[in-house]
Amino acid sequence: MTHGVDLLTTIAAALGLALVMGLAASRLRLSPLVGYLIAGMMLGPATPGFVADVALADQLAEIGIILLMFGVGLHLSLDDLLSVRRVAAPGALAQMAIATALGVGLATAWGWSFGSALVLGLSLSCASTVVLLRALEERGELETIDGRIAVGWLVVEDLATVLLLVLLPVFAEMLGATNGAEVDLWPVIGMTLAKVVAFLVLMLVIGRRLFPRLLFWVAGSQSRELFTLCVVATAIGVAYASAKLFDVSFALGAFFAGMMMRESEFSHRAADQTLPLRDAFSVLFFVSVGMAFDPRAFIDEPFRVLGVLGIVMIGKTIAAIGLTLLFRYPLNTALTVGASLAQIGEFSFILAGLGVSLGLLSPEGRNLVLAGALVSIALNSLLFEAIEPLRARLGARALRADPLAELPASIDDARLEGQIVLVGYGRVGGRIGEALLEWGVPFVVIEQNRELVEALRARDIPAVCGDASEPASLVQAHIAQASELIVAATPDSCDLRKMIDAARRANPLLRVALRARDEAEAELLEGEKIGRVFMPERELALGILNYLHERFDKKA
Repeated sequence: MTHGVDLLTTIAAALGLALVMGLAASRLRLSPLVGYLIAGMMLGPATPGFVADVALADQLAEIGIILLMFGVGLHLSLDDLLSVRRVAAPGALAQMAIATALGVGLATAWGWSFGSALVLGLSLSCASTVVLLRALEERGELETIDGRIAVGWLVVEDLATVLLLVLLPVFAEMLGATNGAEVDLWPVIGMTLAKVVAFLVLMLVIGRRLFPRLLFWVAGSQSRELFTLCVVATAIGVAYASAKLFDVSFALGAFFAGMMMRESEFSHRAADQTLPLRDAFSVLFFVSVGMAFDPRAFIDEPFRVLGVLGIVMIGKTIAAIGLTLLFRYPLNTALTVGASLAQIGEFSFILAGLGVSLGLLSPEGRNLVLAGALVSIALNSLLFEAIEPLRARLGARALRADPLAELPASIDDARLEGQIVLVGYGRVGGRIGEALLEWGVPFVVIEQNRELVEALRARDIPAVCGDASEPASLVQAHIAQASELIVAATPDSCDLRKMIDAARRANPLLRVALRARDEAEAELLEGEKIGRVFMPERELALGILNYLHERFDKKA
């Protein structure tokens, strides 16, 4: 019997060579991503030797993108995204417009037609989902305000790109395409918007109730295999249905599925059990990028490659930084968002491929996009390292220059004696703050979300915009006069220790109550005796036990 082993061969070759080249890159103190990209080039048709199946590699990479976006959705709530909508939505659209204009200007200078220049500019305007998320996860910034802004920015870009993919064929003939077709414009736009709205309504209304119940029901089987199967099947099934029924991307469908499933108490377990799959398949994404690239672009058109890289890594970065500062966010946030978006990836390939199929873009133009993607992905981690000293050097100066980083002078001094310093005003911190208001207990909020700080100040609640692990933010909250520090957010353990150390140096008698993310972290923090530790699952169990105790006492 003859067996088809193309899929197995592609997986074995891709993962095996990625491991070897990733280790080699690490030995050279480079990001393993560089090794994965080189492994893809070695397996691609543009280099001699064994050639893996490019089409299969692309499909495997899609699975990696789906699982990765689903995992991100499990860590971010709808409220997290809505909290940054004032900067993410206009910022993403403005940055896309600026990058597109830069691409059009550059290609026009090369003598390209407007249609070809527009496709190039659009391809350079959208960042890679996978690269952005890997960069934020590696630095522990995914759940910070900076990470939420970057992810929200990317979600808006994805939605805008979905519309572009529909509209490009409609305007293809007008742009000089050789393979364009005549289509009625407004019905197509109306149908696209209707599908996107229907998708969002379905996920937010039905999915928000259905997915947590599904996870709870499957968890009741006490089977680890069935639980993992449920999570993976939901991620891939929703992503596929979203693409086929509503014409949105696999990534966007999976992201919303994860975000709706986050409402379940089992969301952390779902994230942990799918982590190995996400890591393995996301490696295949980077391998597939390398396989599609022809390295002759570096030899045949080096200056054009540099021009593309200039737009992607310099033009987009400066635009993102400027736009973030324009919305009055601090320089630290602007640098993080700018570095996060200084690359291109999967949507760029799709737009460039569509341009080639319509006759708007030449194969050489698509290879320039691929060259820009490969180099920008490889250098993205180095860009983060390059801005780190700048962030450290300018962080305190930027904090001092931010009016929201200082308490208003009108705050009565009596409210700053024996007050509670409350770190975070989200779902947990907000409830604590509202209770303190009812009891008449004075408190000061430290929160990274600018919109939330402005809303609190409008209610005459003392609030400081900043990172509580920075001594400057604690000083502004008058930590030296505080009676208690309550950490309602869930920062990284290192930031938490840094925060409490700085607070205790200013106020040795300060009492501390903090929130742990899981049982392991709770036990570690309790062992260090840095404060009273609360964990959501443990407090839920205590609440249920108290309820049962009261019920049975009444019966007795």
